[in-house]
Amino acid sequence: QVQFVESGGGLVQPGESLRLSCTTSGFTFGTSIMAWYRQPPGKEREFIARISPGSKSTNYADSVKGRFTISRDNAKNTPTLQMNSLNPEDTAVYYCTAPTLQSWGQGTQVTVSS
Repeated sequence: QVQFVESGGGLVQPGESLRLSCTTSGFTFGTSIMAWYRQPPGKEREFIARISPGSKSTNYADSVKGRFTISRDNAKNTPTLQMNSLNPEDTAVYYCTAPTLQSWGQGTQVTVSS
Protein backbone atom coordinates (compact mmCIF):
# COMPACT_ATOMS: atom_id res chain seq x y z
CA GLN A 1 0.00 0.00 0.00
CA VAL A 2 1.41 3.34 -1.07
CA GLN A 3 1.70 5.80 1.80
CA PHE A 4 2.91 9.37 2.18
CA VAL A 5 3.12 10.98 5.63
CA GLU A 6 4.17 14.61 5.60
CA SER A 7 5.59 16.40 8.65
CA GLY A 8 7.35 19.59 9.65
CA GLY A 9 4.63 22.13 9.08
CA GLY A 10 3.65 24.82 11.55
CA LEU A 11 3.01 28.48 12.19
CA VAL A 12 5.86 30.83 11.31
CA GLN A 13 6.33 34.55 10.79
CA PRO A 14 7.11 36.09 7.39
CA GLY A 15 10.76 35.68 6.48
CA GLU A 16 11.26 32.54 8.54
CA SER A 17 12.05 29.03 7.35
CA LEU A 18 10.61 25.54 7.64
CA ARG A 19 11.81 22.13 6.55
CA LEU A 20 9.21 19.58 5.51
CA SER A 21 9.83 15.85 5.42
CA CYS A 22 7.82 12.95 4.08
CA THR A 23 7.85 9.33 5.17
CA THR A 24 7.05 7.07 2.24
CA SER A 25 6.34 3.37 1.77
CA GLY A 26 4.73 0.86 -0.58
CA PHE A 27 6.62 1.65 -3.78
CA THR A 28 10.15 1.74 -5.18
CA PHE A 29 11.29 5.12 -3.93
CA GLY A 30 14.75 5.05 -5.47
CA THR A 31 13.44 4.90 -9.05
CA SER A 32 10.54 7.32 -8.60
CA ILE A 33 10.34 11.01 -9.39
CA MET A 34 9.19 12.75 -6.21
CA ALA A 35 7.31 16.01 -5.96
CA TRP A 36 5.81 18.46 -3.52
CA TYR A 37 2.46 20.15 -4.06
CA ARG A 38 0.45 22.56 -1.96
CA GLN A 39 -3.16 23.61 -1.61
CA PRO A 40 -3.76 27.16 -0.41
CA PRO A 41 -7.05 27.91 1.38
CA GLY A 42 -9.92 27.97 -1.09
CA LYS A 43 -7.71 27.13 -4.06
CA GLU A 44 -6.75 24.11 -6.15
CA ARG A 45 -3.72 22.00 -5.35
CA GLU A 46 -0.66 23.28 -7.20
CA PHE A 47 2.76 21.98 -8.15
CA ILE A 48 5.73 23.24 -6.12
CA ALA A 49 8.80 21.18 -6.96
CA ARG A 50 9.98 17.84 -8.32
CA ILE A 51 13.23 15.89 -8.18
CA SER A 52 14.53 13.07 -10.34
CA PRO A 53 15.36 9.67 -8.85
CA GLY A 54 19.09 10.36 -8.71
CA SER A 55 18.70 14.01 -7.63
CA LYS A 56 20.39 15.30 -10.77
CA SER A 57 17.35 17.21 -11.97
CA THR A 58 15.00 19.52 -10.10
CA ASN A 59 12.16 21.76 -11.20
CA TYR A 60 10.31 24.48 -9.30
CA ALA A 61 7.22 26.58 -9.68
CA ASP A 62 8.07 30.21 -10.38
CA SER A 63 6.41 31.24 -7.14
CA VAL A 64 8.98 29.37 -5.02
CA LYS A 65 12.07 29.39 -7.23
CA GLY A 66 15.10 30.64 -5.31
CA ARG A 67 13.39 30.21 -1.92
CA PHE A 68 12.52 26.50 -1.76
CA THR A 69 14.86 23.54 -2.23
CA ILE A 70 13.74 19.98 -2.82
CA SER A 71 16.02 17.10 -1.92
CA ARG A 72 15.80 13.38 -1.24
CA ASP A 73 17.51 10.64 0.70
CA ASN A 74 17.15 7.39 -1.22
CA ALA A 75 18.56 5.40 1.69
CA LYS A 76 15.72 6.60 3.92
CA ASN A 77 13.02 6.84 1.22
CA THR A 78 12.46 10.44 2.27
CA PRO A 79 11.99 13.59 0.21
CA THR A 80 12.37 16.94 1.93
CA LEU A 81 11.45 20.53 1.14
CA GLN A 82 13.51 23.36 2.63
CA MET A 83 11.44 26.53 2.59
CA ASN A 84 13.14 29.87 3.19
CA SER A 85 11.90 33.45 3.15
CA LEU A 86 8.33 32.33 3.72
CA ASN A 87 5.55 34.80 3.08
CA PRO A 88 1.79 34.72 3.76
CA GLU A 89 1.12 33.53 0.20
CA ASP A 90 2.93 30.30 1.10
CA THR A 91 0.19 29.40 3.57
CA ALA A 92 -1.20 26.05 2.45
CA VAL A 93 -1.40 22.35 3.12
CA TYR A 94 1.74 20.76 1.68
CA TYR A 95 1.81 17.29 0.15
CA CYS A 96 4.54 15.00 -1.12
CA THR A 97 3.86 12.43 -3.79
CA ALA A 98 5.28 10.31 -6.55
CA PRO A 99 3.40 11.83 -9.48
CA THR A 100 3.01 8.59 -11.41
CA LEU A 101 1.19 6.91 -8.50
CA GLN A 102 -1.80 9.27 -8.21
CA SER A 103 -1.82 8.89 -4.44
CA TRP A 104 -1.84 11.51 -1.68
CA GLY A 105 -1.27 11.68 2.06
CA GLN A 106 -2.96 13.94 4.58
CA GLY A 107 -0.50 16.77 4.08
CA THR A 108 1.06 19.12 6.61
CA GLN A 109 -0.26 22.61 7.32
CA VAL A 110 2.06 25.58 6.84
CA THR A 111 0.80 28.93 8.06
CA VAL A 112 2.80 32.11 7.56
CA SER A 113 1.46 34.99 9.57
CA SER A 114 2.65 37.84 11.73
